[in-house]
Amino acid sequence: MGVSGSGKTTVGAALAQRLRVPYADADDFHPQANIDKMSAGVPLDDTDRVPWLRAIGDWLAEHAEAGGVVSCSALRRSYRDELRAAAPATRFVHLDGSPEVVRRRVAGRAGHFMPESLVASQFATLEPLGPDERGIVLDLDQPVDRIVDDYLRAAKEEPA
Repeated sequence: MGVSGSGKTTVGAALAQRLRVPYADADDFHPQANIDKMSAGVPLDDTDRVPWLRAIGDWLAEHAEAGGVVSCSALRRSYRDELRAAAPATRFVHLDGSPEVVRRRVAGRAGHFMPESLVASQFATLEPLGPDERGIVLDLDQPVDRIVDDYLRAAKEEPA
């Protein structure tokens, strides 16, 4: 989880590969109307996100037994609650970092529907993981393999 440009896709795919489980990118679950809205520089509202979150939750539920990794912004606790309602064992990896690093990353991406102008709105929406939420916060400005290693180490230490 994390703001756009935090490395969710890259880290999520690497984690899924390491765990040998399926991977999905939440961006692929957006209906075209959401993509059009974001492409126009308009942030999504909660009404826009409901069907998107339900589709991601369904994917997580389908993969709960064997495992799976999905990259998803999951910026608000209520969004994470929606995902956990569908797949209660969901753990979150919050890729956290500075707005400057994220803005630089987003500005350098070619062909993505999320413009740099929406980075500030992503940070404004972000609600960090609560102490009662299963997950870990990791610095996004690290090599991908280190982020994956740090998560796997923390997951081993987490009580079942």
